[in-house]
Amino acid sequence: MSTQIILPRILQVGEKVSRQLPVILSDLNCKKPLIVTDKMMVSLGYIQTITADLMAHKIDCDVFDNTVPEPTEASIMDGVEKVRQGDYDAIVAVGGGSPIDSAKAISILGKFGGTMRDYKFPRLVNETGLPIIAIPTTAGTGSEVTKFTIITDETCDEKMLCVGVGFMPVAALIDFSLTLSLPPRVTADTGIDALTHSIEAYVSQKSNDYSDAQALAAMRLIGPNLRTAFKDGQNKAARKAMMLGSTLAGIAFSNASVALVHGMSRPIGAFFHVPHGLSNAMLLPTVTAYSIPSAPERYADCARAIGVAKETDSTESATDKLLTELAAINEELEVPSPREFGISKDSFFELMPLMASQALASGSPGNNPRVPNESEIVELYQQLW
Repeated sequence: MSTQIILPRILQVGEKVSRQLPVILSDLNCKKPLIVTDKMMVSLGYIQTITADLMAHKIDCDVFDNTVPEPTEASIMDGVEKVRQGDYDAIVAVGGGSPIDSAKAISILGKFGGTMRDYKFPRLVNETGLPIIAIPTTAGTGSEVTKFTIITDETCDEKMLCVGVGFMPVAALIDFSLTLSLPPRVTADTGIDALTHSIEAYVSQKSNDYSDAQALAAMRLIGPNLRTAFKDGQNKAARKAMMLGSTLAGIAFSNASVALVHGMSRPIGAFFHVPHGLSNAMLLPTVTAYSIPSAPERYADCARAIGVAKETDSTESATDKLLTELAAINEELEVPSPREFGISKDSFFELMPLMASQALASGSPGNNPRVPNESEIVELYQQLW
């Protein structure tokens, strides 16, 4: 049995490698990129630095900075029109997961047309849009190295998972120095998102030897450094480890798939506007406790990889320590419950059946070691509350 591994053609890792963008574009024979980003990246000065670097190398570019957190189809359409009307030969995505996911969708819709629902999973999108160079500014989503994008259909509050080679960036520049300005809340949410990616990739029913190696390496980097990065954002060693861990976790889940946490997380984000990493963080302890009986050895490996269990610990002891650690991380990183986030209990309970249905329809719960039915997902939502 073989495993197909899909990666960016160019993956450059190191401090300040984002300044190598002109060289990367030249190597790809791209002469007019559209930069897709958000207002925060502009206000922080990142986009001015990038455009100045491009101008110094006589590379013309335009900027689309209207992407939003948890992107919707409406939020990307101006960018899509810009591509349709322009003569761009590449897209440079700068920011966290939302700008990068937006750029992926803009690349495909801008070239091939249609609506985002036309590209929703289970369709596999293998068409090649404009080449994407991804420059992540958070250590969390791993979108710079994945074949996925998630766009919300705002008409029905459904987060649509879109999958295929067409969404894989051609190049990714992994520059941890861009994360030094992240506030603690974003650091926590994106960091736990990366931890979730690595754990789910490792326990996924689609895991393989390659993804396992990436997932375990990611956990070894994220586990000892997540709290440090949260408490001391200027700690370069912790930021560097988190950034590389996030990218490795992205590679792992892109080649193994995520599971139940992500399946249940997307509807919470869509209906209640909870940031993706934060809804993952809310769910991770509850879903892990539910899933351990079906893959105890795998979860014990996770406990050892993040550094809370020893090789000599029994499987049961290691999984107990993992659950204790996940709860402790959420407490220390101030992850709220849905109630503490401000979600209405009546609304949450009323929408549980629909959220469970959407979670199952995404396909992600089917990768979980313990595959739930719709009523079991409703019960897990009730526990989460």
